[in-house]
Amino acid sequence: MSKYDKASLVMIPSAYKAEKLYSVLPENGNGDFTHDRNTTATRVNKDGLIETVAADVPRLDYPLIDGIVQDCPALLLEPSRTNSLTYSNLFTNAGWAKAGAGTGSAPTVTGDYAISPDGSQNASRLQLDKGSGTTTGDYSYMYKTVASVSTGSISIWMKSNDSNTYQVALRVLNYTVCDVTPEWQRFELNNQSSTNVIQIMLRGTYGTSDDADILIYGAQVEEGSYSTSYIPTSGSAVTRNADVCNSAGTSAEFNDSEGVMYAEIAGLDDDVTNRWFSLSDGTANNNVVIRISNENTIISRIFSNSSAVGSAIIDSSTDIKIYFKVAIVYNSTSHSLFVNGFKIGTQLVDSSFSSGTLDKVNFDNGVGNSDFYGKTKELAVFKEALTDSELESLTSWDSFNEMATSQLYTIR
Repeated sequence: MSKYDKASLVMIPSAYKAEKLYSVLPENGNGDFTHDRNTTATRVNKDGLIETVAADVPRLDYPLIDGIVQDCPALLLEPSRTNSLTYSNLFTNAGWAKAGAGTGSAPTVTGDYAISPDGSQNASRLQLDKGSGTTTGDYSYMYKTVASVSTGSISIWMKSNDSNTYQVALRVLNYTVCDVTPEWQRFELNNQSSTNVIQIMLRGTYGTSDDADILIYGAQVEEGSYSTSYIPTSGSAVTRNADVCNSAGTSAEFNDSEGVMYAEIAGLDDDVTNRWFSLSDGTANNNVVIRISNENTIISRIFSNSSAVGSAIIDSSTDIKIYFKVAIVYNSTSHSLFVNGFKIGTQLVDSSFSSGTLDKVNFDNGVGNSDFYGKTKELAVFKEALTDSELESLTSWDSFNEMATSQLYTIR
């Protein structure tokens, strides 16, 4: 028996075209989502390579561990971001300054030297040598300055050009020492104040490597507390528009008096924003919602006739950046929240409850605000209120291997 036997709408990311994400159920197309993003964007494809997809095309992003695809894809929804670096992958450009001092020397960059994470021969070789000095004045680094942002994040892919592991520093105002191995990795330095430069360096007080021979690809500086998917640039800053994915279903797929909304999802970051997905009548009047908030908070709530019905149910024990399974079950007397196989709580619904005519699922609060940004592996709606036992099973992992694969654990 499938866990979706009683479901009226099921979306498992698999089939799509421009402006459309197809749902598995119902088969008549009523459950398909409308997708909008008026710019190109990148994703990791089934071969584990970074590729650019056309405007309005949904991104089915595949998870990687050590450069190998580990699981089925997830729908990737991201906010609008701008890569401020004008040459994100042309490190030989004069805009990328190279400097050395003390016992160090200016680095050498060789363009188009090796195969990059996008499968092309466009990775650059970066050779750093700080010498044997151990002070802040002994350094070898490459850097690029951009317009300052109040809070920013930087990222770049790096790998060793030989069998060694090198300790290379990625720096803005603060720095992080990266263990650059023979496998491609994307290194990030997030939530940095007054971000206006990206530096890749060896320095006497950072790490243990006196020299490094590495490959680099795809640098990014963006305003925001966390890094998002790569935005290629070539001579000017480039903006990727936000993903908008909404309007799945009709009133025929939903039950106004009882039902379940379920998803397996992960947030992109534990930031201060509110991210919703909802079953609604297309207005703020009547909504069945799950909200992800800051401080690892998952909240379920029902709105009826423009007012919250009963109290919210709150779970603060789940890491929202790792895939979790969540469901809200509602009827005319109560609603309950389930997360990863556990019933978090139940709240009574008073006699004024009327859900209106529920007719769509949105990755927002139902009226175009508080968009959900994250990754979704599956989403389903049921027209009846499942039992606690059924909901525990629905939101549980079928096996340890399923949980480990889904959450990108490495099993040895």
